[in-house]
Amino acid sequence: MTMTTAGVVFVLSLVVALVAVHKPVGDHMYRVVSGTRHSRVERGIYRLVGVDPAAEQGWGVYARGVLAFSAVSILFLYGFQRLQNHLWLSLGFDPVVTHGAWNTAVSFVTNTNWQWYSGESTMGHLVQMAGLAVQNFVSAAVGIAVAVALVRGFARHRTGQLGNFWVDLTRITLRILLPIAVLGAIVLMLGGVVQNFSAGTEVSTLTGGSQTITGGPVASQEVIKELGTNGGGFYNANSAHPFENPTAWTNWLEIFLILLIPFSLPRVFGRMVGQPRQGYAIAAVMAILALASVALTNVFELAGQGTVPQAVGAALEGKEVRFDVSNSATFAAATTLTSTGAVNSFHDSYTALGGMMPLVNMMLGEVAPGGVGAGLYGLLILAVVTVFVAGLMVGRTPEYLGKKIGAREIKFAALNFLVTPALVLIGTAAAFATGNAATALNTGPHGLSEVLYAFTSASNNNGSAFAGITVNTTWWNTALGLCMLLGRFLPIIFVLALAGSLARQQPTPASEGTLPTHRPLFVGMVVGVTVILVALTFLPALALGPLAEGL
Repeated sequence: MTMTTAGVVFVLSLVVALVAVHKPVGDHMYRVVSGTRHSRVERGIYRLVGVDPAAEQGWGVYARGVLAFSAVSILFLYGFQRLQNHLWLSLGFDPVVTHGAWNTAVSFVTNTNWQWYSGESTMGHLVQMAGLAVQNFVSAAVGIAVAVALVRGFARHRTGQLGNFWVDLTRITLRILLPIAVLGAIVLMLGGVVQNFSAGTEVSTLTGGSQTITGGPVASQEVIKELGTNGGGFYNANSAHPFENPTAWTNWLEIFLILLIPFSLPRVFGRMVGQPRQGYAIAAVMAILALASVALTNVFELAGQGTVPQAVGAALEGKEVRFDVSNSATFAAATTLTSTGAVNSFHDSYTALGGMMPLVNMMLGEVAPGGVGAGLYGLLILAVVTVFVAGLMVGRTPEYLGKKIGAREIKFAALNFLVTPALVLIGTAAAFATGNAATALNTGPHGLSEVLYAFTSASNNNGSAFAGITVNTTWWNTALGLCMLLGRFLPIIFVLALAGSLARQQPTPASEGTLPTHRPLFVGMVVGVTVILVALTFLPALALGPLAEGL
């Protein structure tokens, strides 16, 4: 079997598996976010934080809950890192430097999990488990909760209530993320992923000497990482490290876990609005964009454009041979189509056009299928923009799911879309204007790509790195931290404001002039609008970076 054929089989098996679980996983998540009964553990949590689970919230109160919870989380995680030398299981590590602690705290609370450090040599076990891993769960739950609040805005009428943030956060964490994480961790341990509390183990090296390797709770953190929640790894090599991703089938499982929840959320959307076919339409948009990206990334990498790849017959630089070129390219596409940010190869070593694809995936807004929750609400924003454009073309008031899309709604949608491009382009320009882009290891178009990738990853809350750039400086940690913070919470505020505006509306009956939003025509329109908006925004930057290098 050739590498290309094996890659096709690998992708097709993923598609079949995701289609098979779309309905059962989506239905389970629907029951979780729509149910009214609370478990004993959940009731105990509500009493502990002083929450009335029966009290619903308007969009302003819901947003304040998101912001307050996230602010406290940032302060806690920052303090945890600064005091880690006084904590149990610190492994003797010094406190994390101030600008690094700030960056990491913001990174994990915003569901980005950008890492400027090597996890195994910077963070003790307690900080990794009780600090970073906890945020892996709850920051992902925040994203799903915001998506559910937006869907409630479409589903409800003549009310300002969008649910209760604290109830959504608790249920999503305990009933969705934790059970999948436990099962996934067990399977990964069966595949050889390490799970222990070893402070260090001496192993022989190929040269006859020895070195000490640090074990740790890798399996549990690895499955959390791959649930579409973050890219933070226990080891600096991330999913390229054999302790985190030892075999080809664990590689398949990790990609499956990356895509599992984001691709199942459209089912939740369809059921909540009472029209499952609307969910299938959104899932179809995600699938078209995702398959196109996976195909192009594989084509560019398998073609091996460039002098060295052509000479050796494959673009294997920066890739693990146990995953080969195709499966590495598929992993790269999956991790940047979502907000996971994990890597099993180094994107900086990709061919010029192959390295462009992870950049483009993030520039799409990570909506195919995107991060857990963030992908769904990002794509629904693009659906609103599409309906608005279609309404202008035929001279009708735009409507989506019985809700009019007026000036107020389209302003919220436009502001949501514009936040991340502004952060990416302003941040990249600032790096070059201040001389901080000089930390890139390359000059010319590839150096621009390295800087552009860093700000694209941070602003879109992805967390993957192009590598080839030194970011452990006060300027870089501060700048990227600000991009992560603004890129996460400004869109959330606009999404919740849009949800509140939609929920207050009276339903508008469908008429002969209403655009059907469940048919292939609308699916194609959303795909087109997404690609065109991204091209209009980022094509000049791409032309100066990866496209110029490719030419």
